[in-house]
Amino acid sequence: MMYFSRLKTAMVVGICVLGVLLSLPNLFPSPASWVPWRTIHLGLDLRGGSYLLLEVDMNAVVKERLDSLADSARQSLRRAGVPRFTATPQPAQNRIVVRIDDQTKQDAALAALRELATAAGGSLGARPDLDFEVTPGQITITLSPAALIDRATAAVQQSIEIVRRRIDETGVVDPMITRQGESRIVVQLPGVEDPNRIKEMLGKTARMTFRLTDENANLNAAVPPPGVDFLPLEGQAGGKIAVRRRVEVDGANLTDARAGQNPQTGEWVVNFTFDSVGTRRFADISRANVGHPFAIVLDDKVISAPVIREPITGGRGQISGRFDARTATDLSVLLRAGALPAPLTVVEERSVGPELGADAIRAGAIALAVGFVLVMVYMAFFYGLFGWMANVALLVNLVLLTAVLSLLEATLTLPGMAGILLTLGMAVDANILINERIREEVRNGRTPLNAMETGIRRAFSTIIDSNATGFLAHVMLFVFGTGPVRGFAVTITVGIATSLFTATMLVRLLMVRWYAARRPAVLPV
Repeated sequence: MMYFSRLKTAMVVGICVLGVLLSLPNLFPSPASWVPWRTIHLGLDLRGGSYLLLEVDMNAVVKERLDSLADSARQSLRRAGVPRFTATPQPAQNRIVVRIDDQTKQDAALAALRELATAAGGSLGARPDLDFEVTPGQITITLSPAALIDRATAAVQQSIEIVRRRIDETGVVDPMITRQGESRIVVQLPGVEDPNRIKEMLGKTARMTFRLTDENANLNAAVPPPGVDFLPLEGQAGGKIAVRRRVEVDGANLTDARAGQNPQTGEWVVNFTFDSVGTRRFADISRANVGHPFAIVLDDKVISAPVIREPITGGRGQISGRFDARTATDLSVLLRAGALPAPLTVVEERSVGPELGADAIRAGAIALAVGFVLVMVYMAFFYGLFGWMANVALLVNLVLLTAVLSLLEATLTLPGMAGILLTLGMAVDANILINERIREEVRNGRTPLNAMETGIRRAFSTIIDSNATGFLAHVMLFVFGTGPVRGFAVTITVGIATSLFTATMLVRLLMVRWYAARRPAVLPV
């Protein structure tokens, strides 16, 4: 326990020097953009920024499911040979009402609709997705409560992931995105004082589809023909175009989208690329519809409707419109991140000024400094020279903790600062155990070297046990916690690891070097 080889000594010193080097970027600005300058980032409560509370429109989720189910029901009934029927979605009651004129075909219709549930993946686990109610001439298909809950949960989880992708694309550092309740999402954006652009991006569903147009439809008609929608044309006031409801190619098949400029005209465009499925589908549609317009629809607005001049088989395309650099970039970000399953609305918005963050940093720094000084005075007063060795280890522990957090580019919040202060208190515990053990061995009459070796050895198992239980507890806190709780857990977990190193390695090295240099007859404890 009291022998340190040159290799082990070099390792301990090297780790301490590396910790100092990794901590320095927090004190100086980055010298160049290509230098890997990793620092600790400040959270919303310390740096200031914006807070958004978003809500997923669950009514839109249900409506989309019912519309899709109604289309599938119509196709199934036609294949089953049912001659005259209507399938009417009723979102307010979470159901579809199917009316059949020929009641002799009702059993065949019911069998076709029951197959629809399994064909659509309608059973979630052991729970049915659809409930059927049959009356003469009518079949009512209702979404089961279990299906609604599962669909809502999936919509919120998917929305969180897409919101995260969209914000990451904008370059915001360390956003905090968490779920609140059943249908709400909390978004915290440190350093973003004007979140209007991000609000606009998050508010767009960004569902892009490629559909054929109906060139024979009368745009002046009050009601569009069956299977056709009159959609507004982007950039033309009052302009509209007849677009078929059938989606030929879905934006979900996009693999990339980038803003660029047309080399001939210089206008801003969005270049996109399909995956293999989208490439094949796009090639088939363009080959079969040469000379016809092909509408690009984004959130129920037609961005453009170019005429297909020749089959497009390369899986690449271009969206042109009245774009500038910002709108083209924003659209490419939205397409890369994917479409939201339902619209998001901003329920609450707050801005946290940097002055509040400065006050919090100042108060936290004062608490940290006062706590650090009190611990050092206590150790020096009760344990003398060995207490000062523990103080050196405490200072190195703080440097190593800062270095690891910088390497992880962690976000420091007020709970994180409290975690640093708590870590300093926990780090002293190991040194107190070692010093008290050495005191006991001295009282038992052991020689200085024997007392040091025995005291450190007997304290070692206790130190490992206590820190291991604390480590596991805070790992669980990180796994199951959210937001600031996870930041607190990260700080404590890293602090436990660094305090173990300083207490069992660095302090022991200082004791060994001191004893080798002085050879004291009595230990200063």
